[in-house]
Amino acid sequence: MSITDVLSADDIAAALQECQDPDTFEPQKFFQTSGLAKMSASQVKDVFRFIDNDQSGYLDEEELKFFLQKFESGARELTKSETKSLMAAADNDGDGKIGADGMFTPVRDLSSGSIGGGALAMTSDRCGLKLPFLNLAEPQSSHL
Repeated sequence: MSITDVLSADDIAAALQECQDPDTFEPQKFFQTSGLAKMSASQVKDVFRFIDNDQSGYLDEEELKFFLQKFESGARELTKSETKSLMAAADNDGDGKIGADGMFTPVRDLSSGSIGGGALAMTSDRCGLKLPFLNLAEPQSSHL
């Protein structure tokens, strides 16, 4: 599977352009621009499997460091602070891993209540980072 089987190459390029400089990666913005926020739970799980280098069913900090490179091989690595922030925001149980069911898909449009492909879950606010996430284990809904 190629990432462009599920996401537009143009959208990926635009998302990578927005965070090309170190410490400019914003997960919610990246997921919006790349098209991940519009995907169904099943499609997001497919992308998760693509990102999961060792196919363990979890992403650890080492795999997250190379997150952007999964979208384009020439992309930069996430900085240590970006990696830790992403992990803190998406690691629902604090075990240092992100599972497929807790994939870090941001809410597409908070102001309108449209959530783009899944049911709204709680937010994580560890390390002062507060990002909305979708719980892919919940039934899909287009309304809060």
